[in-house]
Amino acid sequence: MSGGARAETAEGPPAAPAVGVPGGRGRARETRRYGRLRPGDRVAVIAPSGPAEPARLEAGCAALRGLGLDAVVGKHAFDRVNLGAPGPVRDDWHRLAGSDADRAADLQDAWCDPRVRAVVCARGGYGATRVLDHLDWDALAAAADVAEPKILHGSSDITALHAAFGTRLGVTTSFGPMPAGALAEPEPDGATLAALRAALFGGPVVLPGTRALRPGRAEGPVTGGTLSLLTALLGTPYAPPPAEGRIVFLEDVTEAPYRVDRMLVQLLQAGWFDGAAGVALGSWRDCGDPAELESVFAARLGPLGVPVLAGVPAGHGPRQLTLELGAPAVLTVSPRDPHPAVPEPGALTLEAPPGGAR
Repeated sequence: MSGGARAETAEGPPAAPAVGVPGGRGRARETRRYGRLRPGDRVAVIAPSGPAEPARLEAGCAALRGLGLDAVVGKHAFDRVNLGAPGPVRDDWHRLAGSDADRAADLQDAWCDPRVRAVVCARGGYGATRVLDHLDWDALAAAADVAEPKILHGSSDITALHAAFGTRLGVTTSFGPMPAGALAEPEPDGATLAALRAALFGGPVVLPGTRALRPGRAEGPVTGGTLSLLTALLGTPYAPPPAEGRIVFLEDVTEAPYRVDRMLVQLLQAGWFDGAAGVALGSWRDCGDPAELESVFAARLGPLGVPVLAGVPAGHGPRQLTLELGAPAVLTVSPRDPHPAVPEPGALTLEAPPGGAR
C-alpha cells in the first residue's frame, strides 16, 4: 500500500455519545487524519446512492486520472433498481445503484482492499442511509486500524457515510466534488480542482466566506455536511456526536427556507448545537429567497453566540471546495462594516497535515 503523510490525531473535545443513540451506542473515537495520496495511488469509485450516468462518470474519472490517480469503478455503479420491492425498473421512479446489499458490498470491498488508497463516491442523490445497516463495521474498523487510514470522499447524500465513518471508525473524511457531479463538467472549475488536490494530496485548505453573520474567531475540528442528512441521522446508531467544541459546516440544495428552519430547530431541540465553537455556511442552491434564508440563519444560529460565516464555496454550488471533516480548523469572521478597508469577511482554514503538500 502506497502512502502519504502520516496520520495525525485531530485535536478535539472528549468523545461524546451520538444524539439520540440508546445506551451511548456509536460513541465517537479519537479521530485520526486520513493518509495523503501520492501520484499513482488507486482510488475506487463506487455509487452508494443513485446510479451514475456512464458518460459523466467516465469524464469525472478522467479528471481523477488527471490528478495522477488510478481510478477504478465499482461493480454496481451503473446498476439501476427502484426504491421498493424488486421488479421492472421504471424511469419515472427514483432509482438506486443496485440493491442495498450490493451498494454496501461495493463500499466494503473497496474500503477493505489494501490496494485501494481512497474510496470516492460517484454521486449523491438518495440511498446512503439504507446502506449503513448492511456494512460489517468490525471489518471496516479493522481496515481502518492502520497508520494511514484511507480516504472516504463524497458529499451531499454521502454525509450519512461521513457521519458514520467518523463516529464508528474514528477517521477524518473528505467532503467535496464527485466524479459524476462537478468533476464531470467539460471544464471543471479550477479552484474546485485545486482544493480537491490540496485536500487529497496534502496542503492547507482555505475556504473564504462572503458574508459575516456574526463576528469572532473559533478553533476546533470540523463537523457537519448536508443539513437534511444530519437531521435524518438523529436518533439512529449512526448519528454524529454533538457539535460541542467543533466548527459546524452546513449546506443543502432545493430546500425551502421553512424546511431549513425546521431542520435547524430539530438540531437545536436535540441539543446537537450545544457548545458548538462556530458555524460556516456553504452553498444553498435553489433554496428559495436568499434574504429569507439568511434571516432564518440569523434567527436560529445567532443566539448560539458563536462566529457565523456565510457564503463558503462548498456544497452544491458551481464552486465546490473540499473540507476534511474531523480535521482541526480555524474560523475567522470579521466584524461587518459598510466600508471595510479589507473586503474579506472571513474564512474557514483547515490545518495542513504533517509533511506539507505531496
